Amino acid sequence: MAAEQRIAVVTGGSSGIGEAIARALAKRGWRCVLLARREELLRKLAEEIGGEAEVCDVGDRGAVDRVAASVLERHPGIGLLVNNAGIPARTGFIDGDPERIELVTRVNYLGGVWCLRAFLPGLLAGTPSHVVNIASAAGTVTAGTSGPYAASKHAQVSFSRAVAAELHPRGVRVHLVMPGFVETEGFPQRAVFPRIVHPVIAEPEDVADAVLKALDHNRREIFVPWYYRLGAVAQALFPGAVARSAASGRLRKPA
Repeated sequence: MAAEQRIAVVTGGSSGIGEAIARALAKRGWRCVLLARREELLRKLAEEIGGEAEVCDVGDRGAVDRVAASVLERHPGIGLLVNNAGIPARTGFIDGDPERIELVTRVNYLGGVWCLRAFLPGLLAGTPSHVVNIASAAGTVTAGTSGPYAASKHAQVSFSRAVAAELHPRGVRVHLVMPGFVETEGFPQRAVFPRIVHPVIAEPEDVADAVLKALDHNRREIFVPWYYRLGAVAQALFPGAVARSAASGRLRKPA
């Protein structure tokens, strides 16, 4: 008798990093349930990889609960939840539009919280299971030019570390993947930054590889590329210098 196919839920799964993760997981034999807002792209990718599509705005708690109930009815046991959905801010707190600041917080941070809570019964039924939260290197170093985005990612990092401790005894492993600059449709880094920065801009497939590495080797936290960890170390050891650099405008983070 063939082994039952493992189920992975991937948010923000219609393009960019989410698409790359879904394709990588499908090649590993996972059946991916993709969540995103853009129905046409979502269903096209789901068909290509033999997965399923659920139109959902993760910033809407009611919508998340409804979609999760539908998915868990079909798949009571979930092996993996990838909280990848996210949006840019590209603004500071002082001049930023209040609605945009609230939306970034709701999608980038609370979206992961609502999805984990909603899919937790399936993750517990599917143990040993995994959660991978796609945060950002911006979640470890704050720059004034991307305050709302960085704040949402700081919250996501803290959330991941907290629930990792809560869920480990229950058989659910939580992993945190923190990319730096990644070229995607929603985050067109090469159009924003000068050519000299382009060599350090990663591709969505690099993040997908990090997700697989986290699962294969039970890695708690991975930076993409690895050297972005140096920024987190600098923030911890030399917060004054980092703050002065941010205030002078020399430090920018993906937003």
